[in-house]
Amino acid sequence: MPAHGGPSAITRRTGLIDSTVQELHARIASGEWAVGARIPPEPQLVELLGVGRNTVREAVQSLVHAGLLERRQGSGTYVLSSSELAASMGRQIADARQRDVVEVRRALEIEAARLAARRRTALDASTLLERRDERAVAYVSGDLDAMVETDLALHRTIVRAAGNPVLLSLYENLIDAIGENIRFNFVTDYHGQTAHDTLIEAIVAGDAAKAVLETTAYLSALLGESP
Repeated sequence: MPAHGGPSAITRRTGLIDSTVQELHARIASGEWAVGARIPPEPQLVELLGVGRNTVREAVQSLVHAGLLERRQGSGTYVLSSSELAASMGRQIADARQRDVVEVRRALEIEAARLAARRRTALDASTLLERRDERAVAYVSGDLDAMVETDLALHRTIVRAAGNPVLLSLYENLIDAIGENIRFNFVTDYHGQTAHDTLIEAIVAGDAAKAVLETTAYLSALLGESP
């Protein structure tokens, strides 16, 4: 029989920590604990997961090191990112120039618009029209946060309508940088209330060529380039 605290005990403990990390990760990835939200405190996690305090503590620390969680003194532990890839990419592009981000957006959003026009469902079309109207209302309000939020929601809906899970994953993992770029563009460039109306109409109508043309035009304009 192995001695208490021997290799088998260490293996079991490591396995327990790993499974706890996976459980925490799953709740973050599913959106149950959204980015920016505070996760339950340690006593609740112990009860929720059915493991000891030390196991919870080490599992949480593992996700802190991975960049998914952040401890805030006197406040709790918060979700910083939904995936290791997003956290890693976030660190890589934290100091990226806005021009660099727009160039990447152009690479992703042109193809997203093309595919969305070809693949959008009736529900996608309805949702896109709703997001367009929400953006217009936010623009009229003059609330910068609402303008950024609704503009970003519109772009995300286009990417989802493209029906390509790899493209969607890439876009979602860049979402913080894209959101900051949208904010930067609202502050420094003119974005009209109807800026994306023609693009949405093209996607809803299934006109892929026009959707590509519209996306190319507005992102190239941000770069000071001709489409």
